[in-house]
Amino acid sequence: MPIYNAPTKDSQFILHDVLSVSASDIPGYTELERDFTGAVLEEAGKVASNVLHPLNTVGDTEGCRLENGVVYTPTGFKDAFEQVKEGGWPGLDMPEEYGGQNMPYVLGTAVGEMFSAANQAFTMYQGLTHGAASAILAHGSDEQKNTYLPKMVSCDWTGTMNLTEPHCGTDLGLMRTKAEPQEDGSYKITGQKIFISAGEHDMADNIVHLVLAKITGGPEGIKGVSLFIVPKFLVNEDGSLGARNGVSCGKIEEKMGIHGNSTCVMNYDEATGYLLGEEHKGMRAMFTMMNEARLGVGMQGLAQADAAYQNALEYAKDRLQGRDVTGAKNPDGPADPLIVHPDIRRSLMDQKSFAEGARAFILWGATLIDQAHRSKDKDADGLISLLTPVIKGFLTDEGYDMTVRAQQVYGGHGYIEEWGMSQYTRDARIAMIYEGANGVQALDLVGRKLAQDGGKHVMAFFDMVKEFCKTSAGQSESLDRDFIEPLKKASKDLQQAGMYFMQNGMKNPNNALAGSYDFMHMFGHVCLGLMWARMAKAAQAALDGGASDRDFYETKIATGRYYMSRRLPATAMHLARIESGAEPVMALEAANF
Repeated sequence: MPIYNAPTKDSQFILHDVLSVSASDIPGYTELERDFTGAVLEEAGKVASNVLHPLNTVGDTEGCRLENGVVYTPTGFKDAFEQVKEGGWPGLDMPEEYGGQNMPYVLGTAVGEMFSAANQAFTMYQGLTHGAASAILAHGSDEQKNTYLPKMVSCDWTGTMNLTEPHCGTDLGLMRTKAEPQEDGSYKITGQKIFISAGEHDMADNIVHLVLAKITGGPEGIKGVSLFIVPKFLVNEDGSLGARNGVSCGKIEEKMGIHGNSTCVMNYDEATGYLLGEEHKGMRAMFTMMNEARLGVGMQGLAQADAAYQNALEYAKDRLQGRDVTGAKNPDGPADPLIVHPDIRRSLMDQKSFAEGARAFILWGATLIDQAHRSKDKDADGLISLLTPVIKGFLTDEGYDMTVRAQQVYGGHGYIEEWGMSQYTRDARIAMIYEGANGVQALDLVGRKLAQDGGKHVMAFFDMVKEFCKTSAGQSESLDRDFIEPLKKASKDLQQAGMYFMQNGMKNPNNALAGSYDFMHMFGHVCLGLMWARMAKAAQAALDGGASDRDFYETKIATGRYYMSRRLPATAMHLARIESGAEPVMALEAANF
């Protein structure tokens, strides 16, 4: 049976030693004192470890089942959902006027990582509801907010997002789902959506579907897409549930992973829907949900990687195999533990340095969201918009890779289901695909986000890195040598890649597009390099200040040093690939593959 321990101490270090959240001028952050966040994270950790994690294997082995139009979730899920609801966790960072606790998004993100690591499939039910509620909060009328948000914030009603159709994935302009206007201002929604996470289940009284559809007679393509609220049960004027709507689950998809989440084919047969936002502006409203979802998916990559690492570490300490070439470390036993071997250390250090760097990156990104929303800061909004495809694409690619490395530590036992390691790999795999496949994230980064607002936000990122290096230089020889100088070099590689796109992309757009995936990964490495430099600086300050837990801070610096010396140099490789241009990628005719 796999283990899971919530990373409370590490999250606290990032929130307070690195990000200094309680000293921030973002509204609501003064409440985030160390004792307060510690108490919240400790309780969340207990829920994750004691309630959600024991059901992770149950959800994987049982899955969901569809009987007579009703989807039944795995054993224990419904009771666990009630416990999560009773604790107020779904509404942690939602507005008080709708029953939430109005905590900053960054705290919800720290809690969300723990829940996702403990049981990703389960946590998706409330995660999708949060995203749907956010879209209604941002674009709904007062009547819509008052009708749906109180029940969604509490998760008495859950929510979904319905985009994909059998013939239409990334290219949403091809969708065929139709919306026919009615005299009472509602619409009749007809069509089929696939891959709908939490589309039907037995854990909520109502399910509020957000459905993209085209209003009859509207513009062609993506410009004609609108967003609709389509509840499973219609809601009466007094808030009670009325008649069953014309929406049903046609089947549950058989998937590689996240078996505990009901991924459904949803059929809409003249279902009553209500326009959310403006006509033909559905993508604007849906992207409120999708941007939040993409950050959440990036968090899933981190979460699965960290959970897998924790188990690989325990196994490496316990499993006896071979002898340390420098001398036996377990002379009284038949062999030494796996962890003595350099190649196992390399794998574990890759995993550890990624997970801790990614955690800092995710939480920093969450503070930018808070800054954008709570402080109405357009620069913060622009920066997090730039970083969103990096968070989603890089962290899920790397997160999946780290689950594979964790599985590899087990050798043959990693391939045997009773050890539970394959679930982390299978569950992590979807994160690279949904909410916009990672290749699309890379295209979005290079094709749209770099040039957004005249390149203002990417230049602001480079200035931020430069300013950090300038103000941190000279504080200690080791900080300069091991962190500042590698970060400078990696940042220059990233800038050089951006210049290559500017100089060659206009002549041949494929020169930029062929290098977009490498650029996304290069950007991700620089972001984690920046996070590690900031963490090393904070850890050294704590040591200089006489911190009692010296092991924690010294370990933090050593882990960061590993990332800077062994992982960050990948930027040079990605730069070389980018500068090779489109020719090696596009050389073959389609028939010659």
